[in-house]
Amino acid sequence: MLTREMDLVTSSLRPITENNTLMHCQSSKKYETAYQTIFTIFDVIVGLPGNSVAMWIFCFRIKSWKPHILFLFNLAIADLLLIISLPFRIVTDLQGEDWIFGQAWCRINLFMLAVNRSASIAFMTAVTVDRYFKVVHPHHRVSHMTLTQAGVLTGLLWIVVIALRIPLLTINLLYEHGNLSLCRSFNSYEGIPPEIKLHYLAFIVEFILPWFLLLFCSTRIACSLHQRWTDRQKKMVRKATIAVVVISLVFTICFMPGVVTGLAAMYIKRFHPKNCTAYNQAIQCFMMSVTITYLNSSLDPVIYCFSSSLFRDPLKKSICCRRFQKKNDTMQNETITII
Repeated sequence: MLTREMDLVTSSLRPITENNTLMHCQSSKKYETAYQTIFTIFDVIVGLPGNSVAMWIFCFRIKSWKPHILFLFNLAIADLLLIISLPFRIVTDLQGEDWIFGQAWCRINLFMLAVNRSASIAFMTAVTVDRYFKVVHPHHRVSHMTLTQAGVLTGLLWIVVIALRIPLLTINLLYEHGNLSLCRSFNSYEGIPPEIKLHYLAFIVEFILPWFLLLFCSTRIACSLHQRWTDRQKKMVRKATIAVVVISLVFTICFMPGVVTGLAAMYIKRFHPKNCTAYNQAIQCFMMSVTITYLNSSLDPVIYCFSSSLFRDPLKKSICCRRFQKKNDTMQNETITII
């Protein structure tokens, strides 16, 4: 009896190995998921109608397409990939992080989540660079990009985004932890597989480079306000400045926390490998920060409104027509009642 108890204690202290992969500082404590669940449900409740309206505007109300509209449209497509994937994460969180949908869908789900993040960053950056050239270098050939050229660029961006995330489809991302099946693209690997190294590198680099580019474009566009523009040109520059600032804020709020907490966890693992308490706390913060990443699908419709009058004007007309129709219906009902 005593020997059996000792074996149970010893096995509980062994690092978890799955698929011949040793886990670093694997916590026996289940991660808190209430915050993540509430936040993810909020993202679906807000993001689904917001992006549905956006897609309706793009498909049926915009008659004149320009390069930046094409970029915004593809940003909306990326958001739809996220919204399709989130209900599976919600169910998993409600199950205490237990993934019940199988290994294949685990890979596909994490692939779609990663593609959304990469595509959102890519097309936010594309819109910002387009605004930058329109204001700061109006005579540059980039400022006169045709819709066909924008379509080719869009295709290239999707190819790069998907190529960077294909490794997630080639490796098993479903791990057994006690009675739970964990489906994560970020795990506490002792030795990180090459596919995951590429995933980690893309996660960090795809934020840092565009972030500095956004700051540069925002600063240059803002400085253009001090030039001797006509009143009409100043108005255009102000709108461009607001659009780029909104994009930069959404970008920073949604994507920076995940990168900062992820780098903190990597630092602790590299320089303080035995401090498992600090490491697991950093991982917990990272997982919560990744949930904030999903917020971009809820905030992107705000970007559409600030980035283009071609989107904003049809939206205003649709809302006004809806109100006018509702008012007419009310007046007709009152007239019928009087009669």
